[in-house]
Amino acid sequence: MNPEPARLLNRNLLLLILCQGLFLTNNVTFIAVNGLVGFHLTPIPWMATLPVMGYVVGGAVSTAIVARTQARYGRRRSFQLGLMVAFISALLCALAVRMESFALLVCATFLAGYYSANGQLYRFAAAELVDVGLKEKAISLVLAGGLIGAIIGPNLARHTKNAADYPFMGAYLALAVVAVIGVVLMSFIRFPDDLRERGITRSGRSLGVIARQPVFIVAALGASLGYGVMNLLMAATPLAMEMAGFEFSSTATVLQWHVIGMFAPGFVTGSLIKRYGVLQVMSVGLVLNVVCIGVALAGHSYSHFLVSLFLLGVGWNFLFTGATALATQAHTAEERDKAQGAINFAVFFVMAISSFSSGALVATSGWYWLNMGSLAICTVLVCALFTLFVYQRKGLSVTGE
Repeated sequence: MNPEPARLLNRNLLLLILCQGLFLTNNVTFIAVNGLVGFHLTPIPWMATLPVMGYVVGGAVSTAIVARTQARYGRRRSFQLGLMVAFISALLCALAVRMESFALLVCATFLAGYYSANGQLYRFAAAELVDVGLKEKAISLVLAGGLIGAIIGPNLARHTKNAADYPFMGAYLALAVVAVIGVVLMSFIRFPDDLRERGITRSGRSLGVIARQPVFIVAALGASLGYGVMNLLMAATPLAMEMAGFEFSSTATVLQWHVIGMFAPGFVTGSLIKRYGVLQVMSVGLVLNVVCIGVALAGHSYSHFLVSLFLLGVGWNFLFTGATALATQAHTAEERDKAQGAINFAVFFVMAISSFSSGALVATSGWYWLNMGSLAICTVLVCALFTLFVYQRKGLSVTGE
């Protein structure tokens, strides 16, 4: 009798995909409205994206706290705590709009970063819910759950913009409801957390040893710099389009197609990695990023913004999914929390810099120099991928073993 094939779409994974969709609903809505709300609340234009920066800085600061929480309480309770923080921070954002307080808005989005630090671990948790041979596909499918956010996020921002007495206050209140739904869904997911159930307390190698592995370095660079390019251009797009005279409805549509580009490939990216290899898929993502920059530099029409941001999304998906799959080769189960936390810290650190830089560059230097800066980041990624490829071709160790 043939053994039963490993199952990919189990109940736990499906529920985690839904939670990823809610996480991206929060993320996309924040990106769509925070820069615009900040622009209208601050008297200094170049500080408009500071609330976006607050979100990612909060995530960076929270990564170590989240890693400890995950290690002590496990995946589910840590994720639920993150969702509760999302609920509180959304209400504080709504209060900031009501009070017309830029400072409170920045503080609220900084607090929301704790939820973001939790949500960034959903993709790693996906690999634990399936057989080891299916981990790439599980990671890819959970990221594909972001399509829910691609559909709901921009529409939520568009339809709730004037739902309350103040612009976008309704969007923040809606996000509070989304967080409550997430808490309920997460309560039905069962994560293995095998190490804790078996009482294993050893922590494996030190983070310094793990971080010196070539495979870890490339995974961290691929995830962080890939996110940096994406965030640099995406965070600035609402401001760039407003300066170009476009209505918010046009901006919301562009962002929607961008997020579709980010997550729709998730249905096939895992299979592509299994068939062609992780470095090959990441390289294609890098090429798409360069093409995106070329389109962005070619003009300022609606179609230029739309095509450029869509290509940016697809390129990010290949880079980020590939980097996540690569990262799983760099640590053992007992080293999970510290290794994944370090990679997420790198992601948030680069995102914080790119979020602040995007607003400053658009306001002072313009769209051209923003894209040229993104091209420089892509050059670093080319060098990293090529170096790891050479290591593998020569049969050199990439994991420090």
